[in-house]
Amino acid sequence: MLDVVRQLRDAVPDVTGRPRVIGIDGRGGAGKSTLAERLSKTVPNSAVVHTDDVAWNHAYFDWGGVLAENILQPLHRGEAVDFRPKAWIAHDRPGSITIPAGNEFIWVEGTGVIREELTPWLDASVWMQGDLDEQERLLASRDGESPEQLEHVANWLREELPFMLREKPWARATLIVAGPAAMNHDEDTELVVASPIRL
Repeated sequence: MLDVVRQLRDAVPDVTGRPRVIGIDGRGGAGKSTLAERLSKTVPNSAVVHTDDVAWNHAYFDWGGVLAENILQPLHRGEAVDFRPKAWIAHDRPGSITIPAGNEFIWVEGTGVIREELTPWLDASVWMQGDLDEQERLLASRDGESPEQLEHVANWLREELPFMLREKPWARATLIVAGPAAMNHDEDTELVVASPIRL
């Protein structure tokens, strides 16, 4: 874990006066939220942004501008964030997305975060590669298999697959990490990371 943090820090060595903003992307069920939480514990002076909060009752993937304008741009100015999305107000969801100033890292996790539109605002990124069948099993286990949930997943996949093929986030990523990895490793302290691609 510490080596991964070091590699991500070294990818943008000259950042001063603001946090490093790291995107964590992967298909649904790949383990993005888990990785973001593990990284935030590895670097205590850090915070996690979940794109699901930005996209809540908004859109599956059409939230890049909202994220950039209300969260990523203020972070790049070294400012704190206290953002209440319009859908939260419309649906009476309490609270807001808050990030105090002074963090060293901000981990922005969510499917679709590594996209061309957000390239100026991400300092480095991680793509989580996983087995699709295993990810679908994990999603069913986590979110249930009610008719409403199955319809939600079907609608999600109709948008996710074309989005991924268009954006190719794995090709933009600083690091590629295995999701639930079959390789033997200590899940508390280690990640399975792909070797750098030599072009």
